[in-house]
Amino acid sequence: MSDVPEGQFYTKEHEWIRVEGDEVVIGITDHAQDALTDIVYIELPESGEVYDDMGEFAIVESVKSASPIFAPLAGEITAVNEALEDTPELMNQDPYGEGWIIRMKLNDPSAVSGLMSAADYKAEIGE
Repeated sequence: MSDVPEGQFYTKEHEWIRVEGDEVVIGITDHAQDALTDIVYIELPESGEVYDDMGEFAIVESVKSASPIFAPLAGEITAVNEALEDTPELMNQDPYGEGWIIRMKLNDPSAVSGLMSAADYKAEIGE
């Protein structure tokens, strides 16, 4: 069974979103990292870039495939996890902690309420 922490939001594209003050932290779910297998590279965006809802902001490459990562909601990237450049496997080892990908300031912070809860996401992935 995948780890799906409560108190976060999730997307059908297997991203998680955690609200921290006036920003959100975004990464890929445990389910996603497990499906990708060993992550070997990530193409990261730049801080300050602006994305619309579902804008592709990164590409994760594993030994199995390359997968786009989408911004669940519109906003501006305020920080990028530069550690992933040298150790992309952090997304496998700790997807909800050290494996986070970006921080964003959302255009509409209330929009997170339209994303899936942990229970909804578990149902989505059949767990």
